[in-house]
Amino acid sequence: MTDRILCVCLGNICRSPTAEGVLRARLPDHHIDSAGTGDWHIGKPPYGPAQAAALTRGYDLSGLRARQVSRADFHRFDLILAMDSENHADLARMAPEGARAALAMYLDPLGGGDVPDPYFTRDFEGALDLIEQAAHLWAARLRGASG
Repeated sequence: MTDRILCVCLGNICRSPTAEGVLRARLPDHHIDSAGTGDWHIGKPPYGPAQAAALTRGYDLSGLRARQVSRADFHRFDLILAMDSENHADLARMAPEGARAALAMYLDPLGGGDVPDPYFTRDFEGALDLIEQAAHLWAARLRGASG
């Protein structure tokens, strides 16, 4: 059963906390968390424009705080969803031998592809669109696998 999901991006202030919020809304019976591959923003809330975009669609990210992926995460979670190919490659390098978690590109249900980082592109709405589409498909996929 896949009920513990970790969403991962670079700094854990835009894409992955947004994905955490969206997936929590879609899968309230699952444990959803997020983290970043980098350590620049540990302890900080999600980036203001990312929070604002999410809030306009009903996702409150204000209580989330950035953290860095740890090796223990590969054993605590069933599924780790990377927001882009760079994050996926970083996670694959970090994964300890015998890791339990399955690594997936976030948009696999849509045929693959990255969620562009809105911290750099400034397209917070576009990133949220992709995350909502993928979260809808992941939720359907996971519900089908468990029931």
